[in-house]
Amino acid sequence: MHWTSEDIPDLTGKLAVVTGATGGLGLETAVVLAGKGAEVVLAGRNPAKGADALARIRKAFPEALIRFEPVDLASLGDVATFADRLLAAGRPIDILINNAGVMALPDRQTTVDGHETQFGTNYLSHFALTARLLPLLVAGKARVVQLASIAHKGGRIRLEDLNYQQDYRSWPAYQQSKLAMLMFAIELQRRSDAQGWGLTSVAAHPGFARTDLIANGPAQGGGSLFGAVTRLLEGFVSHSATDGALPILMAATTPDIRPGGYYGPQGFMDLKGPPGVAAIRPQALDGAVAAQLWSLSEQLTDVPFPA
Repeated sequence: MHWTSEDIPDLTGKLAVVTGATGGLGLETAVVLAGKGAEVVLAGRNPAKGADALARIRKAFPEALIRFEPVDLASLGDVATFADRLLAAGRPIDILINNAGVMALPDRQTTVDGHETQFGTNYLSHFALTARLLPLLVAGKARVVQLASIAHKGGRIRLEDLNYQQDYRSWPAYQQSKLAMLMFAIELQRRSDAQGWGLTSVAAHPGFARTDLIANGPAQGGGSLFGAVTRLLEGFVSHSATDGALPILMAATTPDIRPGGYYGPQGFMDLKGPPGVAAIRPQALDGAVAAQLWSLSEQLTDVPFPA
């Protein structure tokens, strides 16, 4: 029997925070969590899309406990402001899903903090957010889910140039950001165990899900050969955003999940299919690189985790 959203237990009384929750995978994830009774914070940068997302969820589940919270993941200052609002409220967080991201931007762009946009938005912002929310995560003995990708398979952490200031290439930069997310999930679990934080840290990937990621990334500004080929393949080897969200939901809600685990589609080349345990490539398990990446991430964000 394939795992489906019907296998998710009742989440009444739990608080879930989902970044990038106003569209695509984040919204599909938020819909299901709200339907299962969780109180859900939809974090995103566009208030209009936030209002549409809330309306969609309330139409399906009129009694849903949901709210939109603005945050621009391309700004570490905005991340800090968002985290401060949650910290001021003081509500323990049960589920944190670090989902927001951008993909394969044709030209090198930077965040407001000067970081390469994919590395800064996909990874550094979520590293900083998790660190800032740690008191609430520890209080809730939270499940923390990092969104990785099949792109991690060819990724390399460029410790000497994490921000791709030299020799920028869109796809390798994206691969690095998603490899960093997977390594973050594994290293967070190791540090939680060592420090007694009580977290369950896991990663998930959606396979090839039909979202706006391509239109806002490799197809930006008229597109590229990579974007054109990706759009061509989309009809054959992709699945819906609803199906793409299932590995995320499995990672976030399955009671007997493996700490430090990784989950994704089980079909052809991990592109689509029912969710299950995903393969982790050796470079994601390099503890020495993970430790260096962690240290550099604290420096780049100026947000340290407790020693």
